[in-house]
Amino acid sequence: MTEKEISLKIKRRRFMKPQTPSLTVDTVILFKNRLVLVKRKNPPYQGKFALPGGFVEIGESTENAAAREAFEETGLSIEIIKLVGVYSDPHRDPREHTVSVCYLAKGSGELKPGSDADSVELFELDSIPELAFDHNKIINDAKSDINAILSKMQKHDVS
Repeated sequence: MTEKEISLKIKRRRFMKPQTPSLTVDTVILFKNRLVLVKRKNPPYQGKFALPGGFVEIGESTENAAAREAFEETGLSIEIIKLVGVYSDPHRDPREHTVSVCYLAKGSGELKPGSDADSVELFELDSIPELAFDHNKIINDAKSDINAILSKMQKHDVS
């Protein structure tokens, strides 16, 4: 490539909007000593269970997006406990490249499915089905924290 071609390529890049992955959130929600999962109404993974989550809107923090998505999909308000991790496999979502910020949270309120969910259900940690996306991995990564919190929640319920 000549200097002129390189210079032209650099100039073009300055005026092009960079292509970046979409930012999403997913939340492992503990409610009534169990995990909250949403049965997806729409593709991809229609009919499969998944963690509550979705796309972050412009001007929204990931924490606020997690709370919004949790409420929209489950009817629950959440208290974020901790960050589980950031998941960036380019193939984690068949629609497009996404990067998901994943949280662990406690839920409160009345459980009810949102308009894009067939149902919202509670599962014991040892009976989680095969989930959409990479959500089994997310739960597995959070397992020790989930067990510790569930243990505290159960002790609190007994007293």
